[in-house]
Amino acid sequence: MNKEQELPECFGNLEKVFPMGKKGLRETPENCFFHCPVKTKCLRTAIGTKDGTIVEEEIIERSTKAGAMNFFERWSRKKQVHKRKTSK
Repeated sequence: MNKEQELPECFGNLEKVFPMGKKGLRETPENCFFHCPVKTKCLRTAIGTKDGTIVEEEIIERSTKAGAMNFFERWSRKKQVHKRKTSK
């Protein structure tokens, strides 16, 4: 098995690789961001999980509160997230 195939224990775990920060936004920990050779694949995997839909819902809510998303776009995106949640 080569180094890329040896995945760390935290691989794809949303709460370890993209936890909520002190300011209420999700942040990639420094040890992941600078030192992990599979960080991009790991984050994509974490976001693609059922738990990853939480991140998408957080983005939708922030966009709505900021006025960057109208009612119909919000409704459409929430419907897509719900569909992803129920299909996994």
